[in-house]
Amino acid sequence: MLIPNANSGPQAAGTVPDPANPRPYRDALGRYATGVALVTAREAGGGAPLGITVNSFASVSLDPPLVLWSAARASLRHAHFSVAGAFAIHVLAADQAELAARFSRNGADFSGIGFTLSEIGVPLLPDTLARFECVTETRHEGGDHTIIIGRVTRFAPGRAAAPLIFAQGRYGRLSALGPRDGTA
Repeated sequence: MLIPNANSGPQAAGTVPDPANPRPYRDALGRYATGVALVTAREAGGGAPLGITVNSFASVSLDPPLVLWSAARASLRHAHFSVAGAFAIHVLAADQAELAARFSRNGADFSGIGFTLSEIGVPLLPDTLARFECVTETRHEGGDHTIIIGRVTRFAPGRAAAPLIFAQGRYGRLSALGPRDGTA
C-alpha cells in the first residue's frame, strides 16, 4: 500500500537526472558522506608509481575477501588503473586531506612520500588508517566508470585516528556520536 507523502517540496516530486546538467545530481550524491582512500598501482607495464584519490571504496565479500573501487574513465590515470593486475587501497586519516588533494590532481606526485613497494611491486604508503593489498579479480563497466574488484591478499590495520570524510564537495572529519554503539 502506498502512503501519500504530505511533503510537497522538491524531494517529494524528485528530479530526473539530466546528463546535460549533472550538477543537481552530483549535489544530491554529495549529501552522502564517504570515507576517502588513495589507490596506488604502477603504470601499465610495471612503470612509475601512480595514485588516485577515491571515495568509491567498499567491501564486497569477507569470504573470499573482496573489495571494490571505481575509476573514472575521464581520468588520465584510467588507462593504467583499468589494466593494473594489482593495487593497494589506503584509507586516509583526517589529517591527510592535503595528501588526498594532491593525488586528486596529480597521480604521479610521490615526491616527499616515503613509500615502499610490496612483494608484487605495488606502492605502499606509510601512516594510513588501513591498507588493503589486492590483485585484480575482475572489472565491470559502469557508465562513465570502471568498477574494479580486487581480492585482498594482505591487509594492515594502521594507526588509530579519525578518518578523512568527503561530503558536499569538501573534506572533513567525523564527530563521534557517543559510545561505540552510536547512541547519544
